[in-house]
Amino acid sequence: MSQDLYIEVDCRQKNHEGERICGDVFQSARIKEEKRIVAVLSDGMGHGVKANVLATLTATMMLNFTKEHKDFERIVEIITKTLPVCSTRKISYSTFTALDISYSGEVSILEYDNPECILLRDGEMKEIEWQHFVTEGQQGRKMVMRHARFQINQHDRVVFFSDGITQSGLGTKFTEGWGREKLLEFVQETVKKSPGISATELAGRVVTKAISNDGYHPKDDCSCAVVYFREPRRLLISTGPPFEESSDAEMAKRVEDFQGQKIICGATTADIIARELKQEITDETEFHDPELPPVSHMPGVDLITEGMLTLNKVIQLLKKYDGNIVFGKGPADRIASILLESDEITFLIGTKINEAHQDPTLPIELDIRRNVVKKLANLLEKKFLKEVGMEYL
Repeated sequence: MSQDLYIEVDCRQKNHEGERICGDVFQSARIKEEKRIVAVLSDGMGHGVKANVLATLTATMMLNFTKEHKDFERIVEIITKTLPVCSTRKISYSTFTALDISYSGEVSILEYDNPECILLRDGEMKEIEWQHFVTEGQQGRKMVMRHARFQINQHDRVVFFSDGITQSGLGTKFTEGWGREKLLEFVQETVKKSPGISATELAGRVVTKAISNDGYHPKDDCSCAVVYFREPRRLLISTGPPFEESSDAEMAKRVEDFQGQKIICGATTADIIARELKQEITDETEFHDPELPPVSHMPGVDLITEGMLTLNKVIQLLKKYDGNIVFGKGPADRIASILLESDEITFLIGTKINEAHQDPTLPIELDIRRNVVKKLANLLEKKFLKEVGMEYL
């Protein structure tokens, strides 16, 4: 990815009131080797389990076909021949918006029956030049698709959403629902007030506003996804002493010179870096997490924590994270929060074996350092689409 461009993708959702499962489905994937990101939002007809199953089917097919570089006309043909049609209303059981984004900034969008997505540039809406074409679905029904391809600029945003957003407040606060134009005004005003607002935060504010339109009793599933093209936020996590003591100075220098946030995990690692940089470590005394030692601080470093126990807990927190969880003040919570706020994450891993981690009386899940980091890196890449690098000393 270009060093001055990062593609942030996230979605926020709220279920139809009384439903335990969302009838809208969002899926995304970062295809690292091809420098591409694919994201799909599908809206199943109705709400609840049936809607979720149909939307999942659509989103999964769209995601896989797009990843495989199938021609968009061929994708549409397969989807329309596969999706069932409601025998009463004569409409497809699910709609979709699919984005294929290259790291170079080329965006391809294929959309069917979802509200038209929004391209925001310099805080204002930029018209998307759509190509419309008609295809034949099941039972001979004509289906109109939209397709567009364009180059984005830094700081552009693409906002796409289900009709639960645009139809919120229907018949109560708004005669015909909130509508795309009022949504656009809200998004523009939000970005104007907070120019650097993240994809996560913007999507969340749109969904919250839609729910408020319905008096906090949503009458449909509400989903909003945002793609934000911006400068990357970088993070370095240094953990473990180098294999050779002669590399101590190199590790400290790498930490000192890194441009971005810095975390040190491990008391020995922190002592080495502090010694080499001639800095003092100060310890907090308050225990925010009874399972972990308090955090420490050092000039030039954002956070210092214990090592493997803390990183293992970070993994558990991120596995459970669903966008609605609020992190606490404990060491693992703080690292998890910083990780989610970061885009390009580098792990600087010392390879000297810590004999304490070979103690057979310790919990079996306490793997050696490099395996813990690999688990965390894989989770960050697959679930959160982060750019992750690992370097060893």
